[in-house]
Amino acid sequence: KMKILIADALPEDKIEVLRQKGYECIVEPDLTAEQIPEKISGVEILVVRSTKVISEVFDKSDCLGLVVRSGAGINPIDCQGAADSGIYVCNVPGTNSIAVAELAMGLIISIDRHIPSATADLRESKWNKKIYSDAEGLFGKTLGIVGLGEIGLAVAERARSFGITVIAKKAQRKPETESRIRSNGIKLVETLEELITESDVISIHLPSGPETKNFVNKDFLKLMKPNSILINTSRGEVVDETALLSSINEKNIKAGLDVFCDEPTNGTGHFSSELAQHPNVVGTHHIGASTQQAQNATVEETIRVIDAFREGNVINCVNIAKERVGSSTLTIRHYDKVGVLAEVFAILRQEELNVETMENKIFEGSKAALAIIDVSGDVSENALTQLREIDHIIHVQLSNR
Repeated sequence: KMKILIADALPEDKIEVLRQKGYECIVEPDLTAEQIPEKISGVEILVVRSTKVISEVFDKSDCLGLVVRSGAGINPIDCQGAADSGIYVCNVPGTNSIAVAELAMGLIISIDRHIPSATADLRESKWNKKIYSDAEGLFGKTLGIVGLGEIGLAVAERARSFGITVIAKKAQRKPETESRIRSNGIKLVETLEELITESDVISIHLPSGPETKNFVNKDFLKLMKPNSILINTSRGEVVDETALLSSINEKNIKAGLDVFCDEPTNGTGHFSSELAQHPNVVGTHHIGASTQQAQNATVEETIRVIDAFREGNVINCVNIAKERVGSSTLTIRHYDKVGVLAEVFAILRQEELNVETMENKIFEGSKAALAIIDVSGDVSENALTQLREIDHIIHVQLSNR
């Protein structure tokens, strides 16, 4: 049986699905990052959600082949350490898009209609219809989306049903994304500055990384309309919180935030934040993806990644080179016989040609095959002659890249 270590909380019924598929599941949701290396011996698949996976895990592993982040981001995992040890890291992107989009819309509505403050007053026996009737309304407003991925598109689809005009910045995108942009009537603008200045509400959907740290900074906020709304359901580090506080006080910017800088890493704990406590801020506790629908979809996709790995396929891998590596490509047509490729590799080794990537495709009928081998180094005429002389080789072609 293939052994899986589940080092985070997953629904018991989904773990039972894995067991029924023939996996041996070791469930230890309370493991810390430092404890995982001591438990990794004999484990072929490691599944985590928020638990960190440090390089020592790969140093101590004897048969680990796959780490699955049961979620979209891969920040908790040392992906380069895994790559250096030849271990796949896969994630499950897109499964929480609907949940995050629903929360983003909830934050927008809550700010416009003062729902949290009104509820708090009712709980204290206060009735103040005059104050809470002061709402702009969302119909006819313009929403600028920064980061038009799966979540951004899901927000756009929901915003359009409110009669909100949705805009985003022009960029190179996949044809299927362009199709969804057109079908949802999203207006594309040339620059980020144009998006900011046109928007009554701006919703941020960017990944965390060096290039997005403090993306929403003093200059960004200076361009926002007075009394406009900023929504952030991505990562706290994307927003310069000091600059946002200044804009809230100076321009009456309102903010709906599900994420904060230096938020607790545990499910519960003390959290004191001047930004979170500001009356212009409606905040939630990093719960964007925390709906049952999203959790089910995420775990189901996690199981699909695991099943694919058992079958020899890898999906949603984040630490495989995106482009083919090597200076030359050998295309070898051969009969599908035992030992043919072994002889090919023996010659490449003798010539000190390192194989970077390789694919062997079998033709229908299983008589012939095609091997495509990317190598580093110069393939000599002597090497080509030796390859062509191997029994059961049909044709050898060399292409320099």
